[in-house]
Amino acid sequence: MTEGKRNIIHQLLEEYDIQTAEDIQDALKDLLGGTIKEMMEAEMDDHLGYEKSERSDNDDYRNGYKRKRVNSSYGAMEIEVPQDRKSTFEPQVVKKRQKDISDIDQKIISMYAKGMTTRQISETIEDIYGFETSEGFISDVTDKILPQIEDWQNRPLDEVYPILYIDAIHYSVRDNGIIRKLAAYVILDINTEGKKEVLTINVGDNESWDLCFVIILLLQTVVRTLSRQLFFYTIRYFFLLFLYISRQQKNP
Repeated sequence: MTEGKRNIIHQLLEEYDIQTAEDIQDALKDLLGGTIKEMMEAEMDDHLGYEKSERSDNDDYRNGYKRKRVNSSYGAMEIEVPQDRKSTFEPQVVKKRQKDISDIDQKIISMYAKGMTTRQISETIEDIYGFETSEGFISDVTDKILPQIEDWQNRPLDEVYPILYIDAIHYSVRDNGIIRKLAAYVILDINTEGKKEVLTINVGDNESWDLCFVIILLLQTVVRTLSRQLFFYTIRYFFLLFLYISRQQKNP
């Protein structure tokens, strides 16, 4: 830790009389609010074309502040948003109608991916951050990623993938109140530019040679030169490689 950082910490301890972890959270919340305000002041300067202490012939000018309640990683807090007379100021640090600055969407998606129900997610967020989120809001957040998933599934593929890696990832899911195991078959490719990317993910009940073979045939119909360029490296599926090559030799 640098000397400058130590000095900042000492100043914080003295300024906020920090004694507990909760005091630290309160101090950080206050600093966050102050930092946001200063950044918005700079945005207002740029919007009006002159600083707060300067004079100008501009017919638009500062018109006080408006308090706004937002949810942050340190809990709910109020910030002061500078206003202009013509109401043309559009802050970018915290945009108009933005009520959340905690990246809570990503946290919700992460908890949802781990199998938590909407009610469990709502209760967890309230316990950690101190603000309520309805189950409907959580469902809206998780639904936002569906178009992104569809775009990824329908993206165009290259004609040649020199190297493919195949393996299965096992995880537990809740299905009608019952926890069961599923296997996600992941095909990772290295393209002709030497970059790694996930080619496809298919979910099945268990590790299955038939499902793996179907996935390969599906890829072969999409990627025209796959059968000529294919190379697999995997510990679990070396037998699948042998089976695939044998069938290719019988049916070139």
